[in-house]
Amino acid sequence: MKVLVSVGTRPEFIKIVPVIRELKKRGIDTHFLYTGQHRDLCRPLFDFFAVHPDTDLDIMKENQSIAHITSSILTRLDATLDTVKPDLVVVHGDTSTTLASSLAAFYKKIPVAHVEAGLRSNDRYSPFPEEMNRVLTDRIASYHFAPTTQNRDNLLREGIAPANIFVTGNTVIDTVKFVAAKIQTKKKKQVLITAHRRENFGGPMEHICRAIAELARLFPDRAFLYPVHPNPNVRKTTGALLTGIANVKLVEPLDYIAFITEMASSELVLTDSGGIQEEAPAFGIPVVVMRRETERTEGVDAGTLILAGTEQSDIVAAAKRLLTDPAYYASFAKATNPYGDGHAAERIAEKLSGISS
Repeated sequence: MKVLVSVGTRPEFIKIVPVIRELKKRGIDTHFLYTGQHRDLCRPLFDFFAVHPDTDLDIMKENQSIAHITSSILTRLDATLDTVKPDLVVVHGDTSTTLASSLAAFYKKIPVAHVEAGLRSNDRYSPFPEEMNRVLTDRIASYHFAPTTQNRDNLLREGIAPANIFVTGNTVIDTVKFVAAKIQTKKKKQVLITAHRRENFGGPMEHICRAIAELARLFPDRAFLYPVHPNPNVRKTTGALLTGIANVKLVEPLDYIAFITEMASSELVLTDSGGIQEEAPAFGIPVVVMRRETERTEGVDAGTLILAGTEQSDIVAAAKRLLTDPAYYASFAKATNPYGDGHAAERIAEKLSGISS
């Protein structure tokens, strides 16, 4: 059996690389296809993990639209599937690469396995376009690897057959454990920030930045480290509202290893990202989620995340309590991470091995 694994962005590669390594370890013929949706962000990680693409579609262009990404992958992957002739296509998560690769496989009547299946915010426009990407991918997929029982239940409610759903944990914990064993960290009075979601552009991003500025004034002894996404919508707002504040450090995006090192060294994370909600709790770091809703509600239920929304006052209140109430902070830092034990890739590869036999 030949398996094609399609990846387009840095978060996808970070989460799927343990699966690629495990498939190859088990002797499964594995073709790693990289669409190039995040071209420069991924390449350093190929060397770090010693996993390099067999095919690079190289679709990325400046100021690319979602339509460009989707149509380019569909067109170029169509020809690649004819050449590689995989028996199964493996996709991850909720990116445009995920959906386009699934659709290309469907057009060839090639089964699709979806890793990180079943996440739902139940708002088709938030996160955008990720929520619709994962919903449509789960309709296409034949095999669904759900990180949690809650993700499984989402799929069951949508009519996915129970026999095609496998609860595995989230592969990002596998990667975090792998990286943590290779880095050195030192705790410091630092708040790490990421904010770049499309649905937060405009007013919500302004509220987020004003919250950061207020927190920086309230806590002059803390450093606020913000690797700023290159999107012009993000840079315009952060530059206007956060430049010149002494303890707010706006930096270029960090490579993954540097980012994990900074995250593991921080005392708090403020984010509108997805995967960080799973990664930070692995280090016992509380997370304030600056979104109206999250598809990772397990973390809210487990007490590792606070869903603060995007209003300035709510973000400030959530972060302020964590930074001033040691007992409250400890309840988050010591909570059990609900996203897995670091063996998700083994479970996925074992199941795929069974499919191939």
